[in-house]
Amino acid sequence: MELPIRYEPQAAEAEIYARWLGAGCFRALPDDREKRFCVTVPPPNVTGALHLGHALNHTIMDALGRWHRMRGYNTLILPGTDHAGIATQSVVERQIAKEGLTRQDLGREAFVARVWEWKNEYGDRIVSQLQRLGCGYDWDRLRFTMDEGYVDAILTVFERLYEKQYLYLGSRIVNWCPFHRTAISDIEVEEVEENGFLYHLRYPFADGSGFVTVATTRPETLFGDTAVAVNPADPRYEGLIGKRLKLPLTDREIPLIGDDYAQQEFGTGAVKVTPAHDANDFEAGRRNDLPQIVVIGPDGALNENAGPAYAGLDRFEARKRVTADLEAAGVLVKTEPYLKRTGRCDRCKTPIEPLLSRQWFCKMGGTEMVRRAIDAAATNEVQFVPSRYKEMYLRWMENLRDWPISRQLWWGHRMPLYRLADSDADNQASYVTARSLEEAARKLGSPTAANVVQVDDVLDTWFSSALWPFATLGWPQSDKDVNYYYPTSALFTAQEILYLWVARMIMTSEEFIGEKPFNEVYIHATILDEQGRRMSKSLGNGVDPLDLIDLYGADALRFALAREAGQRQDIRIKPIKDGRHEQVEQARNFANKIWNASRFALLNLEGYTPPPLAPQPTALVDRWILSRLGETARRVAEGLATYNLDDAARALYEFFWDDFCDWYIEAAKPRLSSSPPAPGEAAAEARHVLWFTLERTLRLLHPIMPYLTETIWQSLPGVKEQAGVEFLMQAAYPEAGDFPRDESAEEEWALVQEVTRAIRNLQAGSNLKKGGPAYFTPTDPATRATAQANAALIEFLTRFAPLTFEDAPGDALLAPTRYGDVRLPKPSVTEEEILEQRSRVQSDLLKIEKDLSGLTTRLSDPTFAARAPEAVVSKARQQAAELTDKRDKLTERLATLKVG
Repeated sequence: MELPIRYEPQAAEAEIYARWLGAGCFRALPDDREKRFCVTVPPPNVTGALHLGHALNHTIMDALGRWHRMRGYNTLILPGTDHAGIATQSVVERQIAKEGLTRQDLGREAFVARVWEWKNEYGDRIVSQLQRLGCGYDWDRLRFTMDEGYVDAILTVFERLYEKQYLYLGSRIVNWCPFHRTAISDIEVEEVEENGFLYHLRYPFADGSGFVTVATTRPETLFGDTAVAVNPADPRYEGLIGKRLKLPLTDREIPLIGDDYAQQEFGTGAVKVTPAHDANDFEAGRRNDLPQIVVIGPDGALNENAGPAYAGLDRFEARKRVTADLEAAGVLVKTEPYLKRTGRCDRCKTPIEPLLSRQWFCKMGGTEMVRRAIDAAATNEVQFVPSRYKEMYLRWMENLRDWPISRQLWWGHRMPLYRLADSDADNQASYVTARSLEEAARKLGSPTAANVVQVDDVLDTWFSSALWPFATLGWPQSDKDVNYYYPTSALFTAQEILYLWVARMIMTSEEFIGEKPFNEVYIHATILDEQGRRMSKSLGNGVDPLDLIDLYGADALRFALAREAGQRQDIRIKPIKDGRHEQVEQARNFANKIWNASRFALLNLEGYTPPPLAPQPTALVDRWILSRLGETARRVAEGLATYNLDDAARALYEFFWDDFCDWYIEAAKPRLSSSPPAPGEAAAEARHVLWFTLERTLRLLHPIMPYLTETIWQSLPGVKEQAGVEFLMQAAYPEAGDFPRDESAEEEWALVQEVTRAIRNLQAGSNLKKGGPAYFTPTDPATRATAQANAALIEFLTRFAPLTFEDAPGDALLAPTRYGDVRLPKPSVTEEEILEQRSRVQSDLLKIEKDLSGLTTRLSDPTFAARAPEAVVSKARQQAAELTDKRDKLTERLATLKVG
């Protein structure tokens, strides 16, 4: 079947994906296969739209899923979406605000109903976007963190943790958003550098004997100070620890305490301690049994503890007034500009208030589930790729604080905790876990549910997503899929949620399933702009992957991302400029190369029926291309197996563009298109190798470029009959062992390539017309024999004939190669042309000198010679000798290029 002149990805992609879906190509069920590959896809927020980070992660996941599926693995890639508590609630609150309403106006039940309406209408938008990218996921298993089965898993986990007394009601510092009036997780805090001020304040000793100077960026919190801390080893405060200080603008006294938290080298070495408004101060306060005074309320305004002069003021307005009053009182020593890091809510951009808050917590330190999660990584039961993330994970796990799991939101999993309406809400003993008011009433001993109330808070989104690997597989209702697919093969995720999500999945899996959730954790690179900044809406530096798909097609985007997807820490992506994107356009050009080469092949395979067996060719170029195909299969498999998709993509690019297109197709043309036709056996062998190499290369390319390869494969003759399947994605993936390495063919063909290149380069560097003779003086008889056997092919590739194996008569252009010297008759040239040739030779000499210098330095290093494998050292020596020979011959040639 003939391919159109141009590949139109938009039309082809939609049609191909619909056919895959209709044929059930992505479905997976347990069977008797021992080889399994299972990934529970990190659930994007239902509010989300596909961004480049998603595109990178899903390209990697889908490529590896397709690779394993083609290798015969029972492959389940299970997708889903996350309810994304604060993100989704914020979207709907903005929506109803346009109607002049707040959620309080609607009430909880009606507001939650509105959120469900929004989710049902817009929540699966990202699913269709992932399908556009080509993700081969089992969409029949699509999960949502608030679907019925998932809710059952959450309730089961909550009940069991509560029974084990892992959950408790307590007061700790949380990230508080005054706009949303809720605690939020660390991942929902955007850290930004902002210009502020450092205020230096004098706290006088109560006995009038002097003062201590402290520096703070938040003078408005001094009403919550309950101590000033200095380092016990600081000689400046020897004999002063334990003295009392007057707290400015109040009638209170606070102690000067000794604590290692204070750093001697920072300023005066003294810090104010505000346990209710700073996480580090909170810990220092606990160590020193200090009072905890909350002076800023949930609305971000100072409360009654700040005194009547300041109560009710917004915290930033209060800062201005407090600063003025401190200055008037002679307490403010100086104010200086200060660059500080500020945490802002990533939804509303409101500055976060570190706030002592009464919340529900899950115990972390010292628990069995945390210990097992540490052991899983420490013993490499769960492996991290790149490996550097293992130590980061372990450091964090060894210093875990208890996890605040309650959120003051309405959208989400409402905490299954109940109490009697007239009981003490601050007493944990008042609460029971239950799945309904009626069940709670029975547990509380109440004859009616009318006087039973449920906790208003919902669970942290990360609590529900922590169960993702096993809850999506049907736990606790069924263990069929868990028994077959668990532990899953790998998790693919971003480094910023290593702690918030990855660690918690390992904990809960160890606790409730009794084993690790996945074998490996692959942390993909962070995508940055070309200036090294994170992409964000506020900076306006984002690149929409859907725009790139519209411009170039999904496969071009996938290949461009795969070329960057190794084990690096970050990837720099250029912007779309003047309707073009350089990196993806390069990948599109590669897609066009594949398409055009396939069109050429199909023109030469019209009416062709491929033999059932793999080719066993005799022609050198046929043997060579199959050997290169095997080496490419090995490199691709190694790259995919080690999460180095960049290596796999590079191997595929080099093979198809350089080996297959630039060399094989050109060299095969005489046998494919000669007139009259080439002898039957030679032409048949060429067609068989052409068909076979293209078909197997399409299989190799398919995991990264699924649409293009499927479209071409469907047009190749005999592929379905040979593969026994309907789609390329179902065909067996090539293994390196399918194409044994033919070292003699590679060595012989290297001679053909080098002689051909030398002739082409000499011709390009002169005004010599093609068609004349070329001269080659081989280094030895074996080289002569190989060159003579392939002389006709070299003549065809260079358009110089005849190729003569003797010295050129008279003065000639020289190109040294490792196989011998290549010469062309020297044309009559102008002075300007001679100068141009001198410049080119000098440029070649500079490059050779640079390469030779590097090799010489390497070889003269005793460490290299002692530690490197002998084969590596020997190869380096051989390369140095060859470069030396080339340098000498080019120097000779330079001497012949004289003017006048």
